[in-house]
Amino acid sequence: MAKKQFKAESKRLLDLMINSIYTHKEIFLREIISNASDACDKLAYKTLTEGSAVNRSELGIAIHLDREKRLILVGDNGIGMDKDDLENNLGVIASSDTFRFKEEMKSEEKETDAIGQFGVGFYSAFMVADEITVRTKKYGSDTAYEWVSSGADGYTIKECEKDTIGTDVIMHLKDDTEDEKYSEFLDEWRIKELVKKYSDYIRFPIVMDVTKSRKKEGGDPEKPEYETYTEPETLNSMEPIWNRPKSKVKDEEYNEFYMQKFHDYEAPRKVISISAEGNVQYKALLFIPSNVPYDYYTRNFERGLQLYSGGVMIMEKCADLLPEFFQFVRGVVDSPDLSLNISREMLQHDRQLKLIAQNLEKKIKSELLKLLKDDRESYEKFWTNFGRQIKYGVAENYGAKKDLLQDLLMFRSSNKEGFVTLDEYVADMKDDQKYIYYAAGDSAEKVAKLPQNEKFKADGIEVLYFTEEVDEFTAQILAKYKDKEFKSILDGDLDSEKAETEHKGVYEFVKNALGDKVKEVRASARLVSHPVCLVAGEGLSFEMEKYFAQVQPDSGIKADRILELNESHPIFAKLSDAIEHDEEKAKKYASLLYDQAVLIAGLPLDDPSAYTDLVCELIG
Repeated sequence: MAKKQFKAESKRLLDLMINSIYTHKEIFLREIISNASDACDKLAYKTLTEGSAVNRSELGIAIHLDREKRLILVGDNGIGMDKDDLENNLGVIASSDTFRFKEEMKSEEKETDAIGQFGVGFYSAFMVADEITVRTKKYGSDTAYEWVSSGADGYTIKECEKDTIGTDVIMHLKDDTEDEKYSEFLDEWRIKELVKKYSDYIRFPIVMDVTKSRKKEGGDPEKPEYETYTEPETLNSMEPIWNRPKSKVKDEEYNEFYMQKFHDYEAPRKVISISAEGNVQYKALLFIPSNVPYDYYTRNFERGLQLYSGGVMIMEKCADLLPEFFQFVRGVVDSPDLSLNISREMLQHDRQLKLIAQNLEKKIKSELLKLLKDDRESYEKFWTNFGRQIKYGVAENYGAKKDLLQDLLMFRSSNKEGFVTLDEYVADMKDDQKYIYYAAGDSAEKVAKLPQNEKFKADGIEVLYFTEEVDEFTAQILAKYKDKEFKSILDGDLDSEKAETEHKGVYEFVKNALGDKVKEVRASARLVSHPVCLVAGEGLSFEMEKYFAQVQPDSGIKADRILELNESHPIFAKLSDAIEHDEEKAKKYASLLYDQAVLIAGLPLDDPSAYTDLVCELIG
């Protein structure tokens, strides 16, 4: 029997497919099972259209392992192949009968879930096998055929004995090496793991004889003996939970699926079920976790949803389906409309993928707003866990998504115990209030104690507390909300700052004493009981200065410092008296007041030792 050469041009093409197209060797099982599933689908369709007696419920896939002979058999009782099919499908690399079948369905305006499109999935088995035997018998035929190949050197086809229709793919595994342990694919637990991972939702049962243990009958109950036995076990669940109508799925089922699938110990905070028709068809089941994943704020965290096509997992984490600001969302997306690349491990970036991502983005936002409206306490817990990510989403890409995200934002404030949304803040503003006021600091407790807050509290004006690095960047990107601009009460350009004074000489003296440390010294209209405060000039705030000091320590970026003095405080009278009678002491007062203002602003002192010496000197 003469060996035939592949009709594809050369060994190089097969080597490329075996060694370059697929990232993980374990993918071979997914590909072979998917081909078996397609064969069952084709027979089911054929019998449906021809009125045959074949029952769909009788179709399935079987896996057999032979560790001694190093064989894996994946068999199906689907449509099968004749000699011409073997020549066309396995003798021509990158020729796909499934692709032709799908095109035929399109021409008849019918849908099918058949998966294979490129005709190369079968050859992935050569990543782990040094010889592959295919025994097959086509539906309606009396003759079976055997196709054998050891790779790029060609193949043989001959008649063989096979009682039933369908196809058996028998893979002889390569010998183990130091780098590759092919024997792992002969372990029952490994095969079960791979079927669960990639092929759990194939619509036909995948059955394998599984070794189990039981007590021997008639033994001593106090010293029981155990024996092993094997029995057939269906490895896949077949129907995805996201394909079932939402009304038919209990909350407990969603929770159990989430916790098992994504290895979480607590039920999700929110479940989002989507079934979309129209320009792109897909189903999605998304979850918002109750807790922050342990690696969420590390470089090791990978965002993305599990991506399925026809019940077969294509990608473990498809990052393109989720923007970074929603990267906390977990879940699955299943679509028959995706343009997969040749290995089915990656997606071609096409219109369908972008449409799904855009739709998911809008749906997640709407569900979060619903949670905010219906369960405020739960939303605030969500915000505590993941709010920072949404703030970064507002700030990134020059605010490209600010309109989408701004209604989700929450902040602590001076008037409420919990959080306040921007919508709530604006709704509670005084009639003559021009701005959305905020103050930035290390914590809400510290911000609440800032001297600049006193006047606003006295006037009953609410102030948002910005306690994270990203907050001020978020406000700058937003610029305004519902036509109300954001304004920091720590900035020097507030309308309320303008205070009349008869003590211009005092401010000139202090400015000369401090020199370049301050841009300006002036009377304050915002201080009530505190003697002094430091406010930032136009542009850079003190919190931004701290941020740049962390990320670019040598940049020397600093905000302009404006020192404000409270003329009604007793220390101002002492300063004025010292200027008149003891200028050296007055300079020390000026330096002390400046250092105190720096400390209140949360900024580092230039010389802490000199400051403590000065305090001791003035006390003495």
